[in-house]
Amino acid sequence: MEKTKSVNSPNRKYSMERTRNIGIAAHIDAGKTTTTERILFYTGLIHKMGDVDDGNTVTDWMEQERERGITITSAATTCYWTQKEDGLEKSFTGLPHRINIIDTPGHVDFTAEVERSMRVLDGAVAVFCGVAGVQPQSETVWRQATKYRVPRIAFVNKMDRTGANFENAVTEMRKKLGAYAYPVAIPVGKEETFQGVIDIISQKAILYDLGDDMGLNYQITEIPEEDKDRARFALAELIDGVANKDDEIAELVIEDKPIEPLVLKRAIRRLTCKIELVPVLCGSAFKKRAVQPLVDAIIDYLPSPLDIPPAVGQDSDDPETRIEVTPDDSGKFCALAFKLWSDPYVGKLVFFRVYSGTLRKSEVIYNPRTNKRDRVSRVMMIQADKRIEVDTVHAGDIAALVGLKNITTGDTLCDEDFSILLEPPTFPEPVISMAVEPKTKADRDKLGEGLQRLAEEDPTFRCFTNEDTGQLIIAGMGELHLEIIRDRLLREFKVDATAGAPQIAYRETITKAAEGEGKFIRQSGGRGQYGHAIITVEPNGSGQGVVIENKVVGGTIPKEYIPAVIDGIEEAIQGGVLANYPMVDLKVNIMEGTFHEVDSSELAFKMAGIFALKDAAKRANPVLLEPVMKVEVTTPEEYQGDLLGDLNRRRGKIQSLEVKSGAVVLYAEVPLAELFGYATAIRSLSKGRANYSMEPLRFEHVPASIAATILDLAKPKPART
Repeated sequence: MEKTKSVNSPNRKYSMERTRNIGIAAHIDAGKTTTTERILFYTGLIHKMGDVDDGNTVTDWMEQERERGITITSAATTCYWTQKEDGLEKSFTGLPHRINIIDTPGHVDFTAEVERSMRVLDGAVAVFCGVAGVQPQSETVWRQATKYRVPRIAFVNKMDRTGANFENAVTEMRKKLGAYAYPVAIPVGKEETFQGVIDIISQKAILYDLGDDMGLNYQITEIPEEDKDRARFALAELIDGVANKDDEIAELVIEDKPIEPLVLKRAIRRLTCKIELVPVLCGSAFKKRAVQPLVDAIIDYLPSPLDIPPAVGQDSDDPETRIEVTPDDSGKFCALAFKLWSDPYVGKLVFFRVYSGTLRKSEVIYNPRTNKRDRVSRVMMIQADKRIEVDTVHAGDIAALVGLKNITTGDTLCDEDFSILLEPPTFPEPVISMAVEPKTKADRDKLGEGLQRLAEEDPTFRCFTNEDTGQLIIAGMGELHLEIIRDRLLREFKVDATAGAPQIAYRETITKAAEGEGKFIRQSGGRGQYGHAIITVEPNGSGQGVVIENKVVGGTIPKEYIPAVIDGIEEAIQGGVLANYPMVDLKVNIMEGTFHEVDSSELAFKMAGIFALKDAAKRANPVLLEPVMKVEVTTPEEYQGDLLGDLNRRRGKIQSLEVKSGAVVLYAEVPLAELFGYATAIRSLSKGRANYSMEPLRFEHVPASIAATILDLAKPKPART
């Protein structure tokens, strides 16, 4: 790929060519945080390695993360790596590269953290478990990386574990992810005898001292005799795979000329940056083996800010006009705010990625969404939970601002004379909700502020008041998500609140076409109110959303009242006709109506729109929809029958079974309503030996018998006398 032409500021310590913005992403428990911790140690950022089990890793710095041994929030940190002598960039040999790393969560409840990180990264390391291979959340983060066109390399971790199978993991990447994956390193030894890797390109072995607990002592040697054929075959396969995509290597193959390692590496880099190839490495982060070759591969194959296409946005005044943002320190300033965070010491932090230009303290930046200007008071570089104040940030940097107001995740920050809107990250809708009630009046006063701050930080967390019940409802991506929210309310905001049983975020839709009429006529002696609208509704395809079209002809409803009718329809859609759940996937056509010269008003036509939608929806055979989850259960074979029976009792549909490394993997689709308490049930049924993961899949019709119960519970109860 031809690099984007750019200008590096003479004041910057690390040029864009020597900068990498990468993310570490994978399924839960594949080893992301451990891999990140090892990278930070070998690059010299930390001098003592922590472990997830001990709760002392750099990037899992929240109390909740350390207690549970999981990553909850994406943590940014920066380290430096000096390229080895046979590295790809000969001109940079001996010069350190700067690597900005974002360690992302693996649990599906915190998928928003992966989503917004992928939006601003230049490259990613996808970590896979050597035993389990490609797991459900592996597929999710892979799709997120593909969505934002993020080049990636793969690291097959846990090669020291019993049942680890490198070839199987690569096969699954190709089969399940559709990845054009080719190993650039293969393991030496297996399971407890895993000793290191063979660098396929240089045809050298990197072997570690099995008695070294720090992973610092390794030798680059000739390949052991028993592995030479395997290494030669892997090189031939790699060259063949690259030649299929790269003209330069294809020409050398056709002419039967030797292919130098550096030439092959450059071709792999070109293809990786164009997302046409995924180089695969392997190692054991926990046992501290083969992590250094991974850091070399990050430098060799993942793109700098110059190796990816320029960011593209739209003119804030003319959405049809597309604008390219070239990475250039001397260009107009343009950045994307991708994360908000409440820091107990400095207040609200706004994490941002600079795409062009330079930002200095005390300069003024512009937010095209709000048309507001803000003066920059403090700029910080982030090292997990540590903040380092700086005076200047350049193109390609990831940093944080303090003190900005009226800003949300996805806002563009730019120079006022370069008003542009970059594409914001998108986030899934919440699937689970519960009612919260403060325990004391003092808690009530603090609860609103705490929830507002948390909702600003997390786009998948919502809080609102149920108008029918008066309850304060919090909604999120799963039980763990809401549990963490409640824990943070208590620890960070000192709010003690009780929570009701989680409620499902049901939806309503229609199953046939119908017509509806709405009239709002009031006479009160003086000027009255008159609005009248006739609409039709029909089902829209699953997942197609709501479409409202104006098909009024002949002025039966004056143009100035059409927006009011649409407002009324949109408001009515938010509370359906069955149980006041939002309606989805329907098409509404405004057909005709009547008006009064004197009495008609926007309010009257808005009310007419509400009545018309309610009337039409009742006639269109409305049904209730429930969220269905994609569930993967991994269990020893002896518990397979019990777990299958349990899933069937939960209205689950078994999609397939697979035997993998001595365990049985069950793939099922199960309604979310049936999965509450499943973590406890699966532990009980398997004596703690099975585990599961789930992610939102789609909405489906609720069976009539169950819908009747749900609707009965949703009916307002008569007041006691």
